[in-house]
Amino acid sequence: MPPPSASLLSPPHLAYLHSSLSLTPPIRPDARAPTSFRPLRAETDLLPAANGSARICFADGTEAVVGVRAEVERTVQQAGGEQRAWTKDQGGVHRANDDDDDGERGGDDAWVEVTVEMAGLSLQQQQQQQRGGGGDDEGGLVFLEQMLREGLLADGTLTARLALGRRWHWRLLVDILLLSPPHTYPLPLLSLTTHLALLNTRLPKPTSSLAEDEDPLFDDDWAAAEPLYSSSQHHHPPATVLAMAVGPNIFFDPSREELAVADVVLTLTFSSSLTNPKPGVKLLAIRMVDPPGRRVTTGATATAAAAHEGDSGEGEGVWRKRTGGVRREVVRRMVDLVVKKGGVGDEVLAGLEGWL
Repeated sequence: MPPPSASLLSPPHLAYLHSSLSLTPPIRPDARAPTSFRPLRAETDLLPAANGSARICFADGTEAVVGVRAEVERTVQQAGGEQRAWTKDQGGVHRANDDDDDGERGGDDAWVEVTVEMAGLSLQQQQQQQRGGGGDDEGGLVFLEQMLREGLLADGTLTARLALGRRWHWRLLVDILLLSPPHTYPLPLLSLTTHLALLNTRLPKPTSSLAEDEDPLFDDDWAAAEPLYSSSQHHHPPATVLAMAVGPNIFFDPSREELAVADVVLTLTFSSSLTNPKPGVKLLAIRMVDPPGRRVTTGATATAAAAHEGDSGEGEGVWRKRTGGVRREVVRRMVDLVVKKGGVGDEVLAGLEGWL
């Protein structure tokens, strides 16, 4: 499942795309603004047997479904470890009551499990993807699973919401199904769908005292179930977006054609909360993705690259893949566009919450 190859487009087409995206102001193929996202369709509560579910379909036809299931498990204490009592704060996060531990958040990363599958693959192909996608680490399902799981656990609050006292906890199973072959890098689609599914997730309300050493009991009425992320708590699960740069210009949610001429591609994971000491959007993780043009070279561009080894830029109607790294200033500007008030991060989180 790697991003599309530059070989799908002719060298003159690549040169035209790169030059139009390098203009001031830039001109995108679909006339979007640099920070605008493509239209998408979304729905929630489509899997009746799940605690939460969501489906998102991008404008290019790429589609994903996420189901979230919760199971009660006994908390295993480490050998020689001292058990702690937990209480829930106003943000819905369980914190330790120890006098020598100032509000340490509870939870264990093992309480969250993420699986990714792709529809239409045979068992042999699924196994190959689980081993790393035939040598392409960025395209393997196991790579996507780890990236999504790391993003969900990055802010440290998800597992803290799963504690049921000191003896029990919820185990969260996030099942992701990619319904169609991705036309662009699939991580943002899967992350946004997972984000919406977690916002839709509800957990049965406990009826027993969680502060005592007793088995938990829950209310059978689903209408009384408590949301995992309540809107009154003003906290959102993490989300990941894709950004690219062409020269000094930065673009979010790049299309298949735009990725083919990208100088640099980054994934940015973020969340927001109004209850933190510094409320607003905060960056959790950032990762560089190898642009398609650096991995696959057409015959025409290979000839041009051999004739101009070590050079970068366009010749007469011929685009050549870029080499080298990315300037820190470009990365800083990408981060600023996401975390600033009213920026891309706020826009994405508010747009997803509007589907509930």
